[in-house]
Amino acid sequence: MKVIEHINNANGKTQFSFEILPPLKGQNITQIFDQMDPLMEFKPPFVDVTYHREEYVYKELENGLLQKKIVRKRPGTVGICAAIQNKYQVDAIPHILCGGFSKEDTENFLIDLGFLGIDNVMALRGDAVKSETYFTPERDGHSYAGDLVQQISELNMGKYLDAEIENQAQTDFCIGVAGYPDKHLEAPSLDSDIHFLKKKIDKGATYIVTQMFFNNAKYFSFVDKCRAAGITVPIIPGLKPLATKKQLNLIPHRFSLELPDELIADVVKCKDNKAVRELGVAWCIQQSKELIAAGVPVLHYYSMGKSDNIRAIASSLF
Repeated sequence: MKVIEHINNANGKTQFSFEILPPLKGQNITQIFDQMDPLMEFKPPFVDVTYHREEYVYKELENGLLQKKIVRKRPGTVGICAAIQNKYQVDAIPHILCGGFSKEDTENFLIDLGFLGIDNVMALRGDAVKSETYFTPERDGHSYAGDLVQQISELNMGKYLDAEIENQAQTDFCIGVAGYPDKHLEAPSLDSDIHFLKKKIDKGATYIVTQMFFNNAKYFSFVDKCRAAGITVPIIPGLKPLATKKQLNLIPHRFSLELPDELIADVVKCKDNKAVRELGVAWCIQQSKELIAAGVPVLHYYSMGKSDNIRAIASSLF
């Protein structure tokens, strides 16, 4: 079932969902099931599965020269989505990126998802790899998420890259895209960011999931600006509970967002990471309660490979 259908069928009730990471290469699917099992009692209508593109590493050879090697540390997104749908009977939403994909790769990826009965995709540009200063698209790939959305929409209309394909079957993906209450780190302004977000909606995206935020005023302001720009699709808030003191520096740097002064002061007072984790859960519960009261369609939690704190939050809300 499509995300939009889940939202419409809920009749205004806020639903629970979360995002998981594929396990590191060398681990197996039980890593995912162990994360998900404690959360399934809250009846998520869908679960997001991130996609992790290749990285480049350099291995020193015996002659002293360096050999460039491509590695993928977290493969398996498509297989994990199929396993989740089979085991839990919930919709699994794979992330699909511009980075690392040619247009042909994208089309084949989408065809595979269609064969598996996957109804939703999250279309993202993806970040630059460690060896890049700025994001570089694959040869004959997409530079922007909006172009990726357009290709998915065209496949939904039966338009393949090879126009000579006969009996062109149409896919039927519901397309999600990302929104940034603190603006994307590469955007010159929030207004500019929303301008291009509107273009993604115009090209066929049907819902938005936000980057994490820790101040609900940021989300409400973002939604108001989106509505003023003519964006009418559901805007799902994405939340992440703080868990360690290190995240005070890591999260603003990694995701280019602001933490509230009150939250920072409270974390600094914590004697250890156990106390930080408890504080992060309590803060996220209060955020969630305010968002539910405002009538958000879904609360979407970034688990980052851990489910115990997400379960503590969900237990208080759902």
